[in-house]
Formats: sequence, C-alpha cells, structure tokens
Amino acid sequence: MPKAERDLLARHLDELDWLKGKLEKLDGSMARIALDDSRTRKLMTIAGINSVVATAVIAAIGDISRFPTPDRLASYFGLTPRVRQSGDRGAIHGCISKQGNAIARTMLIEAAWSVASVPGPLRAFFLRIKDRKGLNVAAVATARKIANLIWQLLTKEAPYRWARPAFVAMKMRKLELRAGAAKAHGAVGPARDFWIKKIRHREMELVAQAEAAYAAKVVAWRDRPAKPQKS
Repeated sequence: MPKAERDLLARHLDELDWLKGKLEKLDGSMARIALDDSRTRKLMTIAGINSVVATAVIAAIGDISRFPTPDRLASYFGLTPRVRQSGDRGAIHGCISKQGNAIARTMLIEAAWSVASVPGPLRAFFLRIKDRKGLNVAAVATARKIANLIWQLLTKEAPYRWARPAFVAMKMRKLELRAGAAKAHGAVGPARDFWIKKIRHREMELVAQAEAAYAAKVVAWRDRPAKPQKS
C-alpha cells in the first residue's frame, strides 16, 4: 500500500482501539450495576434473560409498584393488542400497540426467541402459540408472558420456580468477570457445577419435565368435555 493509505489505515485502527477500550469500560460499569441490583439478578434466573436484557427492563420499569397488574406492565411495554369496538358489537383484537418503551419491548422479544430454544414451560408456551399462529406471533406472545412473569417476581419477591441453579451461577460468574473480578483457573464456587455433566443434565431433565407437564395440561384443557348449555 502507498504510504498515505498506510497512514490513513493506522489512524483508523487507532480510533478502533480507542473505541474498544471505551466500550470495555462501559461494559464493566454496566456489569457492576447489574451485580449490585437484586432485581436484575432475579430476572437473570429466567432462561433467555441476560444482564443486558435485565438491566434495560429494570431501567424501564423503575418502581414496580407503578404497575398494579401484570397487564399494566405488558401494556407499558406495548405488548398488548389494540382493541376496536363499536356499539354493541364484539371487540376486535388487532396487532400489539407498540406504544411504550420500545427498547425494553425489543429486549423482551429477543429474550422470547432465546427461550424458544431452551427446555421449560416458557418454550412449551412458545411452541403452543407457534402451532396456532406462527413464529412471530409466538415470539410476541412469549415476550408478554415474560413481562407477566417479571411482574410476579418483582411484586411478590419470589424466586423463579424453574431456574437452573448451576446455569444461573455460571451466568453470574461471567458477569463478575466482566465487572472486573479476578480470573481463576476454570469456574469457581457454584458456577463449577455447570461444568459437571451429571448436574447439568439433571437440571435440564427437570425443566424438560416441566415443559412436558405444561404441554399435557394444555392438551387436557383443550380436550375437556364441553359444558352442557342451559335450556
């Protein structure tokens, strides 16, 4: 390359290195914020939700007491359908409103796509909607389901029943490393369990059983005998 082009390329590479350093510092700061917030750590117990999604959602929610019901929270994210009604005619439900916090809504939909590949009740829900209405509708419906679950976890301050402890511990360990924690040879503490094949498989079997139970419950509800009409 001519000298002028080499000099130009070197300047661009220097700028990229500078930006990389800035992004690494920002990523570390965000990781420390996530670690210091118990709400963020709780949301990360849900499959498909990492620190970025959890932090964005918590920032959008603020005080969960602002939302008296799960539907209010889902509506705030723009995940509830538009409703049209005229006179005595029945209500017509359309596409989601897409009003509210667009960033958090996008994050929840991304989480829904991730959930679709992980065994558990949320994947069973995703697959049920997909079979009826297609992939995109299933992703949005699952995002709303996750929003409702988030409301339950934050309002009732209860742990997520179908969390995988070893996997969650590994997620937290990776977050600690991003925040600047000292590195060790291999995983340490509870995070080590994730690399033990027997423990990892046992956790996967439990959530797979929960997924199967959900699917069986849906089939039983769908095939239930119709109630006789009153004369």
